[in-house]
Amino acid sequence: MATLQGSWIWYELMTPDFTGSKAFYEAVVPGWTLSAGPPEANGYGFIANADGGMTGGVLTLTAEMSEHGARPCWLGYIGVDDTDASVAAIEAAGGKCLMPARDVPMAGRIAMVTDCCGSPFYVMTPTPPPGGGESTAFSTSLQGRCSWNELYAGNQANALAFYTKLFGWTLPEPMDMGPMGTYQFIDHDGGGVGAIMQVPEGAPTGWAHYFRVASISTAHAAITAKGGQLINGPMEVPGEDWIVQGIDPQGALFSLVGGKD
Repeated sequence: MATLQGSWIWYELMTPDFTGSKAFYEAVVPGWTLSAGPPEANGYGFIANADGGMTGGVLTLTAEMSEHGARPCWLGYIGVDDTDASVAAIEAAGGKCLMPARDVPMAGRIAMVTDCCGSPFYVMTPTPPPGGGESTAFSTSLQGRCSWNELYAGNQANALAFYTKLFGWTLPEPMDMGPMGTYQFIDHDGGGVGAIMQVPEGAPTGWAHYFRVASISTAHAAITAKGGQLINGPMEVPGEDWIVQGIDPQGALFSLVGGKD
């Protein structure tokens, strides 16, 4: 059984246009089905895979949310043993609480926070479904899941200290990127889950979550055909994978990883 504290357990798309996002991502990520949630969930939707596993949810932004600063984006959820205690620890370590801890029926207790450099994410203590079960939202091999979490940090050293202290992440040997500094891999439960690097000049800070597809070439074509904007790649990365990043038609940055063809 995976250790909950520090695990990536859910991913959320914030969008002003659920129908438009559904059309785009179902074309770009084969196997995804975006479904609108029931009224009792305030329309919160879900992202399911062809094998029945869940990757995350879809929050449709209201005008009021947008007026208060919410923007289209992807956010990740980090599992914690105690949401309230984690929020207090995050604030003590220089982070901020953007949305106070609250209970979500049949899901768990969540809070939206930022790290010490201002990058947002959620913390969550999930309510296990009947019969138990663990999240498969993160997987290095399963199609449609997030396979890599990459942080462009405003201050890499501070971010590394923040996350390792709060979530128990460990730091294997980094990769030297020359003038761009080091690409510091992060491990959890003995396996790689992503990396933290100093944000390149002119780039925005924040987490990028890479969702796995079978073919980056096919995804590339679908992105263009469905009105997305390419901003990086396709590009080969260590491990024989390829990546591509773009902006979806609703304005959210997204990232994909997979085989070339």
